[in-house]
Amino acid sequence: MPDTGQNQVAGKNVSKKSAEKRDMILNSKKSRLPWVIAGALCVIALGGGVLFATQSTKQESVTTNPSGVQISESAVSYPVDLFSDEKARRFQYKVDDAITIHYFILKSTDGVIRAAFDACDVCWPAGKGYEQSGDVMVCRNCGRQFASIRINEVKGGCNPAPLKRSITGDRLVLEIQDILSGKQYFDFSKRG
Repeated sequence: MPDTGQNQVAGKNVSKKSAEKRDMILNSKKSRLPWVIAGALCVIALGGGVLFATQSTKQESVTTNPSGVQISESAVSYPVDLFSDEKARRFQYKVDDAITIHYFILKSTDGVIRAAFDACDVCWPAGKGYEQSGDVMVCRNCGRQFASIRINEVKGGCNPAPLKRSITGDRLVLEIQDILSGKQYFDFSKRG
């Protein structure tokens, strides 16, 4: 016949050892919890850093010159106040060794900032462009005159070819693709 007293003591020892093991495992899991949370936060932070680095490399680089002109891969922008004196400002965009696109920007007497290629549909092969005389732009090839308020409004014929522009805040913005649309006026290999 088994000794029930000894079995009861042994049973208490076994259950006491099991309880101690269980407590040790639970306590070790509890002590690992802060480390698991810290690790998860590190992974999230690292992922955020990689995402930020990737996003920041996708942004365009912008170059600004002393007159405040900003040039990026997709646009050229000018400070609006650069044109406050109503004088035409001339600019160039070099496409390649053979073609440089010329354009001008001015603020007309009605207060609108206007942009046009320094060429037209008729006289572009002469490559002479326009000059400003008071409130008009004059074709250097045929002498026709165009009031500043008609620049970028009227197109065709000998009118200065319009150049699309927009104003964002205090900047006049020309998209590079719009500047490139005037390439045909400056490809002098196509002269007749």
